[in-house]
Amino acid sequence: MALPSFTLLHHQNPPKTYFISPQKQSHIHSRLQTQTPAKALTIDPKFTITGGNKLSGHVPISGSKNSALSILAATLCCSGTTKLHGVPNLSDTRTMVSILRSLGAKVEVYNGEMLVNADGVGSVEPLSEEIEKIRGGFFVIGPLLARFGEAAVALPGGCDIGARPVDLYIGGLRALGAIVELRDGKVHAQAANGRGLVGGRFKLDYPSVGATETLMMAACMADGVTVLSNVAKEPEVIDLARFLTGSGACVEGAGSDTLFIRGKSQLHGSEYAVSPDRVEAGTFMLAAAITRSSISLSPVIPSHVAFLMDKLLAAGCKITCAHGTLEVSAVPANVGDGLRGFDIRTCPFPGFPTDLQPQAMALLTTCNGLSLVEETVFENRMSHVRELRKLGAKIRVCGRTALVCGKEEESALLGSQLLATDLRGGVSLVLAGLAAEGVTEISGIAHIDRGYENIDAKLRFLGADIKRLIPIPSPLLQF
Repeated sequence: MALPSFTLLHHQNPPKTYFISPQKQSHIHSRLQTQTPAKALTIDPKFTITGGNKLSGHVPISGSKNSALSILAATLCCSGTTKLHGVPNLSDTRTMVSILRSLGAKVEVYNGEMLVNADGVGSVEPLSEEIEKIRGGFFVIGPLLARFGEAAVALPGGCDIGARPVDLYIGGLRALGAIVELRDGKVHAQAANGRGLVGGRFKLDYPSVGATETLMMAACMADGVTVLSNVAKEPEVIDLARFLTGSGACVEGAGSDTLFIRGKSQLHGSEYAVSPDRVEAGTFMLAAAITRSSISLSPVIPSHVAFLMDKLLAAGCKITCAHGTLEVSAVPANVGDGLRGFDIRTCPFPGFPTDLQPQAMALLTTCNGLSLVEETVFENRMSHVRELRKLGAKIRVCGRTALVCGKEEESALLGSQLLATDLRGGVSLVLAGLAAEGVTEISGIAHIDRGYENIDAKLRFLGADIKRLIPIPSPLLQF
């Protein structure tokens, strides 16, 4: 169970660090829930990793976090009950559930399934403190405006990896007949005709996934036909379109650069299974490579990770795929003299995804030769470089481009104390710690928990020596 954040106000003695069993974590969580505000605490768990272990076995891939967030937002468009399978248990998805409940939706979770009923929604203004936690929280502005004709949503939060303005969202909603203005830190929108949105045409300046999904949801209940061009083509966009179609929407062109949407006056609840998380799959593929190991993973949709498969094959890895199961091997006996470095340039799908750039860079520090990494999506997605350098990695950065000097340039990784400052950068440090000599300690792992379901448990099952350490103030040790 992931522990929530609290604010440390009083503490007479410095906390000690313990490895806590899941049962005791649950007990401590209950104790913390009963604390008064004056006794509230900050729980800052850490990972400690002893590197050098080989990985082996099979790892199950969870449902896509990014798909789940947009689909959960889309349930606001639907009358009746929606049943979702494969929603990962993450801090981000739990935040989205809190957002839906703050609007009046009923959400139940049992046996790995989620039931959502938005018939009781009585507010169009979700809790600002929840919206500000995650980028995906802002997506609800589209469904709220489409179904109820108005919305007031705080500006979104998420990882600090660069500017992610809401200009595209606002421009698109205006093209659908909304009056939109920004005041008091919130985006206020209402249908100009006083009834609802109307179909229109809008071209995105950049194929933003979030803007594409938000406008798709809004257009599904607009009066008439909407044409959205230069849209995102990511698998998560296709996942959302399939869910909406199954709920009665009319969406054509998902996966291409143009969407044609015929609005419907009402959508209904449906049953849907979220697609597997391609970023988690890619992360475990890179974990096998960086530890020079062999593992299998499923379910995986090969076309979703083709960009990474091509790079790893070029580096010397062996990859096979059958019936949704991928096997990745970088065992020295199979790959010869070592893995070769490769160049990366991040770009929208089907190109190399920005969400795998930090993890790939960690691998490149252990490969032969020089590698060039160019980040074209987010201007601040290089914060992990500082932490990788603490392990001994030789990386030179100029703006959005990094030159990674591999093993031939004596870039040996040695364990150190590191700080995760964002989701994908944080998990890159985990991968580096698996390959480093000695012990690596990573703080700030709440960022990692936002996007990876039980990543430490999954890695331990594969043979990694990784522990989640939780500092427990002495009053809470009496159990």
